Amino acid sequence: MDGQIPHSAEDATPSELRRASLRLLLMLLALALLVTPIIRDLPLGKSTRTGLLAWLLVGLALYWLYQGMGYRPLLLLQLFIFSTAATLLSAKLLLVIVDVNRVTFLRTLARGLILLGAVCAGSNLLAMLFRLVRHRRIGQAG
Repeated sequence: MDGQIPHSAEDATPSELRRASLRLLLMLLALALLVTPIIRDLPLGKSTRTGLLAWLLVGLALYWLYQGMGYRPLLLLQLFIFSTAATLLSAKLLLVIVDVNRVTFLRTLARGLILLGAVCAGSNLLAMLFRLVRHRRIGQAG
């Protein structure tokens, strides 16, 4: 690979895959155990807190895509899902600003999308770990 950083898990060597999967695991754990509780404790409304989380996830998905921390199709799907959730929550906040208060379904839909995006992130990590285990088995068999 000309010494370049791989652009996705498909191109990664076993050591690059191991580093990327460890970094992804640590980021997901930090997000679940540190960042989410901090956002939950902020003195903001539910939609605002969920919107902050959604925009943070958009940023993380972009970072993961840029760093090649996973499989490109899953990373793109994650980015689309998180972006859609963030857009729905931003639209809800704008509607509340103009005094349209009966759009809680947007927050509910966005929360579902955030959970779907989290499932994609977990699937991405599992796929990377599965590929790493498969590389080890091939290396031991050969």
